Amino acid sequence: MKFTLSWLKEHLETEASLDDILYALTDLGLEVEGVENPRDRLRGFKLVKVKEAVQHPDADKLRVCQVETDEGMTQIVCGAPNARAGITAVLAKPGMYIPGLDITISVGKIRGVESHGMMASERELELSDEHSGIIELEGGEIGMEFADWLAEHDPAKVDPVIEIAITPNRPDALGVHGIARDLAARGLGTLKPLTTEKVAGTFPNPISVEITEAAKDGCHVFAGRLIRGVKNGPSPAWLQDRLTAIGLRPISALVDITNFFTYDRNRPLHVFDADKVEGGLVIDRAKGGEALLALDEKTYAMPEGALCIFAGGKVESIGGIMGGEETGVSGETVDVFLEAAVWNTLDIAKAGRALRINSDARYRNERGIDPAYNRQAMEDATAMILALCGGEASEVRVAGAEPDVVRAYRLDTDRVQSLVGMEIAPERQVAILESLGFEMEGEMAKVPSWRPDILGEADLVEEVARVESLTKLEPKPMSRPSGVAKQILTPMQVRESAARHQAAALGFNECVTYSFIDGTSAALFGGGTDAVRLENPISSEMSHMRPDLLPGLLAAAARNQARGFADLALFECGPAFFGGEPGEQRVQVSGLRVGATGPKDVHGERRAVDTFDAKADAEAVLAAIGAPAKAQVLHGASGWFHPGRSGRICLGPKKVLAEFGELHPKVLKEMGVKGTAVAFTVYLEEVPMPKGGKIARQAFFTNDLQAVERDFAFVVDRDVRALDVMNAAGGADKALIEEVRLFDEFVGGSLGEGKKSLAITVRIQPTEGTLKEKDLEELTAQIVAKVGKATGGTLRG
Repeated sequence: MKFTLSWLKEHLETEASLDDILYALTDLGLEVEGVENPRDRLRGFKLVKVKEAVQHPDADKLRVCQVETDEGMTQIVCGAPNARAGITAVLAKPGMYIPGLDITISVGKIRGVESHGMMASERELELSDEHSGIIELEGGEIGMEFADWLAEHDPAKVDPVIEIAITPNRPDALGVHGIARDLAARGLGTLKPLTTEKVAGTFPNPISVEITEAAKDGCHVFAGRLIRGVKNGPSPAWLQDRLTAIGLRPISALVDITNFFTYDRNRPLHVFDADKVEGGLVIDRAKGGEALLALDEKTYAMPEGALCIFAGGKVESIGGIMGGEETGVSGETVDVFLEAAVWNTLDIAKAGRALRINSDARYRNERGIDPAYNRQAMEDATAMILALCGGEASEVRVAGAEPDVVRAYRLDTDRVQSLVGMEIAPERQVAILESLGFEMEGEMAKVPSWRPDILGEADLVEEVARVESLTKLEPKPMSRPSGVAKQILTPMQVRESAARHQAAALGFNECVTYSFIDGTSAALFGGGTDAVRLENPISSEMSHMRPDLLPGLLAAAARNQARGFADLALFECGPAFFGGEPGEQRVQVSGLRVGATGPKDVHGERRAVDTFDAKADAEAVLAAIGAPAKAQVLHGASGWFHPGRSGRICLGPKKVLAEFGELHPKVLKEMGVKGTAVAFTVYLEEVPMPKGGKIARQAFFTNDLQAVERDFAFVVDRDVRALDVMNAAGGADKALIEEVRLFDEFVGGSLGEGKKSLAITVRIQPTEGTLKEKDLEELTAQIVAKVGKATGGTLRG
């Protein structure tokens, strides 16, 4: 929405500065998007006096002028036909930018004669399209700024143009009068009352108007009158200046008047050339396909159901959007039919989008105009047409009725404090609403017809706070209850947060992938059944709910590898789905490492990631969420892991807390991931909650008794797993044995075919007293017996 400062002051009696007005507009919610001040582009252009103008020696159409400036006499070569001695002109000195020509002038020679500048025309200074000669001025002193001269003699030429952004809920601000009303309510001046007219018709209106039954819900009221004997010439200078300033091209008096009301009162109007209208006007819905050559010189095919104005069976106008070229007014128009209507906003929006027409009329009609002003708008526009174009007006024909928008809401003056947090006196609240056009009847506030956005008591509070200025809102700390505040997050949410933080601390980057994956990928990870298939997927690659988080991480890894990133560490925390019913899902944390442990290194510390990296990651996450330290590590994992390079962390064989290991080569090939990849998955819901439901770090315990370590080497069959040996050794005495570690494996040599040697270290931590040699010998015997029974292993000699 654009308007000039002087246009605003036609509605607002104010002494406020431009800066104060701009600040207030933005603070009121009418955000200022830009200000164009013509003084800026005219700065430096000054008045000069032409003392002498003689014929150029080598050019018939050029004159050599001696010009008196504020810096003395200078010579200008000028080709304007009105360049002559005695006139006051506008000079652009060398080095100045000419906006209308988009050049910077300099000292030059024209046909061998030096010229020190240029005397400008109106078009060269972007004041108008006039370029038949240079600017001639009356009065003014030599050296006076041209902008100052314009401010005294033609202020419209240096009038600042303000552009504001209008939110969809404020159609009343699409008229200059509505903007002035807001500023007056803020206290920046006094709103001037609208000058309303009443034009009595002197003869019956010969053009009938009718709204069909099908169109009654789309066109509430349609009013029109004939004005005959008009003279449609150019509009007066003041009207042309206003339209030109906001970027509209003056066309003719009749068209310019309708454009004026569009911007001045947010009241779109339309004028028909009455001599081109066949019969009466009928407002009806289009059957679909009817053609109309519109005023923008484009032909449109009407969409089915669009509201149209028909005459003689033909579409003559798209209701509320744009008129037709055939019945448009021209310089030959003598009789004109003026119409004002109130349309259904949704119908206007639907037709406008279908036709892709963006007009000022559509912009306002689809947001909502003041329905109560419809008849008065007809009178005001008629009065202006008679004043500028002459003629004689008929009686007004009206079809339909203005919609009833009367409503009122209770003003609770205490709600400003509770909803906004501002303390505003009740009488001030009432004064604000009244200044905005609300009518107060006790506690009830009657909403003005031009505010369709006010739909409840809270909206009244918003208006009061908006006008009073939310910048006055002072931050205050919220009251807090005494004692420790109750925990807001659930234990599972706390656990998820701890898992995320731990994974990030391990060097993983968090991913957030879609919960939907393609059926092929889902099948690789135990899913892809009809129970988790989507009925209406957004694409074929998102047809199933994910059974695990790893497919999304592997897809992300493949995309990164395709872009040259080979070493990756990604993790995600979220739900995986094993059924389609509520509750058939579980929250898990999955991490994926691909490539090497770090960048290439001169010391050779870089190596490929392996199963034990994934095991360490899983154990670290489990420790962070409070998993029991005595969990068992067992062989085997889900089918997407490598069968010989994976494992499970369990509380018993059926209570799986996590899985880890190298991913199966077939899975990597299907997912497009190159090289080796290891992963882990922690099932957060499987980890038992601490007693009392509170997650707390275990108490720190130190032992002042010396720990003892003993090494054992067992000869076992080659198919015996080291994990079985370690678990058997650790089970010899769970109270004393703190840790069992594998430190060596030997195959071949004197061990014989099918045998291998596994060397372990057992850390024994006394708890009640220092162990004696006899105690250690008994424990050693128990370890050997346990391993022998579980694996068939014997001590290596």
